[in-house]
Amino acid sequence: MTLTFERYCDEIVSQTELLRQTLAGADTATPVPSCPGWSVGQLGRHLGGAQRWATAAVSRRVREPLPEDEFAFRDLSGYLDEDSEQLRQWLAAGADKLAAALREAGPGLPLWTPVPVQPTSDFYARRFTHETLIHRADATLALGADYHADPVVATDAIDEWLTLGSLPLMFEYKPETRELLGPGRTLHFHATDADPDLHAEWTVDLTGEAIAWRRAHERAAVAVRGPLTELLLVIYRRRPLADADIEVLGDGELFDFWLDRVSFG
Repeated sequence: MTLTFERYCDEIVSQTELLRQTLAGADTATPVPSCPGWSVGQLGRHLGGAQRWATAAVSRRVREPLPEDEFAFRDLSGYLDEDSEQLRQWLAAGADKLAAALREAGPGLPLWTPVPVQPTSDFYARRFTHETLIHRADATLALGADYHADPVVATDAIDEWLTLGSLPLMFEYKPETRELLGPGRTLHFHATDADPDLHAEWTVDLTGEAIAWRRAHERAAVAVRGPLTELLLVIYRRRPLADADIEVLGDGELFDFWLDRVSFG
């Protein structure tokens, strides 16, 4: 991770605040192209509900999954056209509660997590920083506004995405992901506008028996280059490649194939 635990807590609140600014006076019935079937209001309710679910998990110090009825945020049918100010206030309250619960728990607290990686409070701090970051992008782009991600946060978001997408467990959830593996299959991502100290370059290696990645400047079968925010949006499949300020050099079909198979949310 490139952020501290306290920074994650801060970012959950600040990313939510940026989303709230975008939602001021917005038409919450606006469709969200990057989340098909959702309106902006439903997207906000999903995010706020997920944050509240995480608050419950952290506050209760869970060591096993929460009951299924805790997943009320999955039913979005009742939020087709709500007042944006009401949604904004509700989002602020949820983010504040999650950050407070995480700070009370502190880093390193053992907890159940929905995936077998970093089963501590740190998982929730990091995951919900980037859950908020990316859903802010969904709403911002849907409303036709400009989106920019802090370079340090965006770099860590790509790290986390690659980590989750490379988990062996993904082969069980999505067996078709194994089709990515093969000789000579490597990808390189390079954020062309990032501070050199960030080392915002990644190599994804599909040549072994599992998906692997590392921060590295290496030759690859396909190189994907562009501004960091653009890379973030394309990798998370929030902006279509055809609309992005991205340069693809080499085996573009491999990149398309990777994007299709590794997506998880």
